[in-house]
Amino acid sequence: MGNSTDTTATAGGESFADLFEQSIQVADVGEVVKGEVIAVGKDYVLVDIGDKSEGEIDITEFRNEEGEISVKVGDTFEVFVEKREPEGGIKLSRERAIGIKVWEEIARIQEADETISGRIDSRVKGGLSVDIGVPAFLPYSQIDLRPVRDLDALIGDTFEFKILKYNRRRNNVVISRRAIMEAERAHLREEMKGTLEEGQVLTGSVTNITDYGVFVDLGGMDGLCHITDLSWGRVSHPSKMFKVGDEIQVKVLKYDQENDKVSLGVKQLKSDPWETILQRYPVGAKVPGKVVSITDYGAFVELEEGVEGLVHISEMSWSKKSRHPSKIVTVSDEVEVVVLNVDPEAKRISLGMKQLQPNPWDMVAENYPAGSIIEGKVKNITDFGIFIGIEEGIDGLIHVSDLSWTERIKHPGEKYAKGETIQAVVLKIDKENERFSLGIKQLQPDPWEAAVEKYAIGTKLTGKITNVTEFGVFVELEEGIEGLIHVSELSKEKVETPVGLYNVGDELEARVINVSARDRKIGLSIKALSGESEEARVEEYKQKQAKSGPSTLGDLLKEELNREKEGA
Repeated sequence: MGNSTDTTATAGGESFADLFEQSIQVADVGEVVKGEVIAVGKDYVLVDIGDKSEGEIDITEFRNEEGEISVKVGDTFEVFVEKREPEGGIKLSRERAIGIKVWEEIARIQEADETISGRIDSRVKGGLSVDIGVPAFLPYSQIDLRPVRDLDALIGDTFEFKILKYNRRRNNVVISRRAIMEAERAHLREEMKGTLEEGQVLTGSVTNITDYGVFVDLGGMDGLCHITDLSWGRVSHPSKMFKVGDEIQVKVLKYDQENDKVSLGVKQLKSDPWETILQRYPVGAKVPGKVVSITDYGAFVELEEGVEGLVHISEMSWSKKSRHPSKIVTVSDEVEVVVLNVDPEAKRISLGMKQLQPNPWDMVAENYPAGSIIEGKVKNITDFGIFIGIEEGIDGLIHVSDLSWTERIKHPGEKYAKGETIQAVVLKIDKENERFSLGIKQLQPDPWEAAVEKYAIGTKLTGKITNVTEFGVFVELEEGIEGLIHVSELSKEKVETPVGLYNVGDELEARVINVSARDRKIGLSIKALSGESEEARVEEYKQKQAKSGPSTLGDLLKEELNREKEGA
């Protein structure tokens, strides 16, 4: 009988050699076992897992971000058996072993509704990539309770996360940080409901800014601070005062427990500045301020936070020249003003700027006494007169009636031009109403004053007809002086109308029967020329007029004729 070999088959068909080899194998492919590093080579790390041969792990699995090898002989850790090589070697993987354990932990954590720690690695489409042992996806909506403006600032930070769902086969995990924050917030909200009271002063974080106010996170619930409660002063937009993330102190103004609404205030942390406004800003006080707004009718000046006053356009300059406030001041200008009036109830302060400058009208009466002659340029021409520039902020008016003693000027523009330099006499200065009256005709004596002597009653003269009307004929005696021959003084015979009997340009001889410098009128008569006896009667009536007053010679003659008729 021959010797048996080591290949003798067993009852099951396997050789004893196969059975021996299997008896010293301790790990199956796909299994996670514990191993110890026994050597670190250039390309592989040798790990003893108690099997018949050592396993190899690629060296790249131990290279850190800086490229350094972070493994040494004696290190122990779990490894994953990837495959057995035909020649007897074993291919191992530490990363896959870690991954398997992570997936097991992920499953356990989700089942137990616990949290897992993770580090935010990078931004990806739709959210962030987080390392929780395996790459996990954190959607934008699950990052925070509110939108995060700067996602890049979160990269590298470590947080706790809830596992929303996972798929090991697809290597997919979705996590949430918001779920944890919502749970914490709900807990704090319940605690706050029992302690929140009106009048409390709390510290919160600005979470949102709108046109109408600021939302503040109080640590368990949000409150709204309306724009009108941000400051006692003007607030153009809440974003001018705060930005998202600011830590601010607020006062609870109202708490609606039923609807969980909290109204907050910032300005209420300070007293209302208008309560003591009269003591701090008495009328007449000179105070500094800053221009914060400009309108067509003036400029608003901030004296302090919550206190603004209006400088009306009429109080900005002594000049009457129409100028827009923006031509005098600009927003943000630092100015000094005078308090003119304070109304605490209406929260209004009237301010002035011109009061800090000398009033040019205070010196006008001294510099330009009545009767003095000035020279200036025509600045403006209107239908009622012309304005002459005297000095900065002061113009003088020459009324159309003061342009000439004798000329009939329909419009000053007929005789004068803008920019023309002329002389005038100071007639009157009204400081209270800021009026400066001038005259040109006063530069010459009034010709009517001389007319009383030159055209004395009874004087016989010749003139040229300038106008013929239904009631009489006008005769020019000299330039600017006319006399009127009334229709009743044209002839002893009754004349219905002179129209058609006399023509403009004809010369007439007449006698003066009335003259008045005050009324600027000279009465003439052709009828008074007839006979020497008439001349004697004229002299008689002149004497009567001197005694009886301003009656006209024509009236006296009529009275005398009536008496003669009555005597007859």
